[in-house]
Amino acid sequence: MAPPQGSRAPLEFGGPLGAAALMLLLPVTMFHLLLVARSGPARLLGPPPYLPGLEELWSPWALLLCLTWLGLQAALYLLPARKVAEGQELKDKSRLRYPINGFQALVLTALLVGLGVSAGLPLSALPEMLLPLAFAATLTAFIFSLLLYLKALLAPASALAPGGNSGPHQPGVADTGSRTSGESLAGHVAGQWLPATEAVLTTMDIIHDGFGFMLAFGDLAWVPFTYSLQAQFLLYHPQPLGWPLASFICLINAVGYYIFRGANSQKNTFRKNPSDPRVADLETISTATGRRLLVSGWWGMVRHPNYLGDLIMALAWSLPCGVFHLLPYFYFLYFTALLVHREDRDERQCRQKYGLAWHEYCRRVPYRIVPYVY
Repeated sequence: MAPPQGSRAPLEFGGPLGAAALMLLLPVTMFHLLLVARSGPARLLGPPPYLPGLEELWSPWALLLCLTWLGLQAALYLLPARKVAEGQELKDKSRLRYPINGFQALVLTALLVGLGVSAGLPLSALPEMLLPLAFAATLTAFIFSLLLYLKALLAPASALAPGGNSGPHQPGVADTGSRTSGESLAGHVAGQWLPATEAVLTTMDIIHDGFGFMLAFGDLAWVPFTYSLQAQFLLYHPQPLGWPLASFICLINAVGYYIFRGANSQKNTFRKNPSDPRVADLETISTATGRRLLVSGWWGMVRHPNYLGDLIMALAWSLPCGVFHLLPYFYFLYFTALLVHREDRDERQCRQKYGLAWHEYCRRVPYRIVPYVY
């Protein structure tokens, strides 16, 4: 909503200059990672093996494939869903309705890909198309961001994010999957196919951040091409991984997913119905806003247990690549910085929103993400 007369909403991500820098830096970083992952040394901090020309980046087939994929997912989203969830209350007191059919779309997509492979779909050509696909996704994201910005100029103030009308084109980064022997690459990819649930509707991406470059570029380009960096690394640098170690890594991933889903589900259940038997016995702190803060269960362990689960999964997705290259751990390092920054943003918002109640919550739950560490 537009800030009151005489006041100004705080700018995040460094304001206009920081936003512009991120819009340039993030695509450059993504292409750097794609290039060094396929190089022999695979050095995260080293220069790329070469700079691709436009003829290597641009492919009408890659753009067509990208748009076809987006069209398919949009069509699957429109299919009837067994469950429809309501989002958080908006400034005009209305609520958006979301069909919960992501798992359904995942299964149908996998079936379609399987049918395509059996019919001769050349999936083996995709690794060589990564650069033009990344370029097509980036181009699509920038065009989409521009359209969203123009739409925001015409939208009512109640439809804008808190910082969405504060001047800059405000970005951030979200928070959305051979030649190897098989188990390392398969173990990594399998870990990233865990579907999200309706608890995502209570995350900062949905309830606070505006829909602009942050989510458009993040979901269309950054997530698919950098979160899969470990799989790309293993494709060109196979690593030995026995089944005992593979099983241990899968266990670490399962623990992370259990914490992540358990924390988000507990928060989502409590927000929807504090009297639900699954959360009714949890200890809470009352606030001046009428809401209550959980100080037991997952949210009594640390202030952001979902971030802890996220980081454990990020580490598990990198471990199949061994420990002799830093490049596959870029996702874990980047994600740590991202979540620490996001936690700091959330901390400031909650302190302003809940006042003394938040100070009491911080006293009761002193650790932010990792117990006894941070």
